Amino acid sequence: MNQPRTVLITGATDGLGRALADRLAAGGTTLILHGRDRDRLDRAADEIRDAHRVPRPRTVLADLAELAQVRRLAADVRAVTDRLDVLVSNAGIGGGEPDGRTRRTSVDGYELRFAVNYLAGFLLTVELLPLLRRSAPARVVNVASIGQHPLDFDDLMIERGYSGGRAYGQSKLAQIMSGFELSRRVPAAEVTVNSLHPATYMPTKMVLKEIGYHIDELDEGVAATERLVTDPAVAGTTGRFFDRTRDTRPNAQAYDDHARARLWARSLDLVGLRDTETT
Repeated sequence: MNQPRTVLITGATDGLGRALADRLAAGGTTLILHGRDRDRLDRAADEIRDAHRVPRPRTVLADLAELAQVRRLAADVRAVTDRLDVLVSNAGIGGGEPDGRTRRTSVDGYELRFAVNYLAGFLLTVELLPLLRRSAPARVVNVASIGQHPLDFDDLMIERGYSGGRAYGQSKLAQIMSGFELSRRVPAAEVTVNSLHPATYMPTKMVLKEIGYHIDELDEGVAATERLVTDPAVAGTTGRFFDRTRDTRPNAQAYDDHARARLWARSLDLVGLRDTETT
């Protein structure tokens, strides 16, 4: 009998992350759920156990606005499992409410959307990379967006001309760019790395709070994300960006080798890692 796959989902207490967790649990996947609120995290794990009659998913707690908590999150994941087949880097905040439209900073002093949407996932991925490689063939799935904004390396924390939309778009392009770069560094036979725009304006908390309506249904985003997590047809696919299920091209900066290398070096520096930890 094949061992059930183990999948870590960040931001698993509501929205896309929670719906994806339900879908995967129904298929027998072993889940590790991340959230930043203990009560909501425990409630999600209990409800998934009861609804699908499966073992209660393991839970890991962290606020991704603090890099020390991200490091502890990685350590907690390593403590609860000896294999990790898929990391779904889903947690994030939008360009406006409920997290605010004005410029804010993380615990570490970085622009908040860049810190939460990008740097936290970057650090978590690098920290868990040895475990993913030992679990080969493994996958990293970055939940990004079609809404992207080029990075200004001279003002990466957007201290000039700030807008929530620009900050969100930059953080999402950074996810895609680092995914491309990591896919270049790690053999696809060990770990594949892909990003996607799951759907447009799904009825999630941050979308409804900010714009008050939705366009696509949540199920569309769940199906597109689940495909990259489970579908054997994309087992060897790496270094791609998908608009739902369509292989498409992100912002041109993602194909700039110099820009990707520069982002990778800056990211390592910002999270306090050396490049040897990703090889």
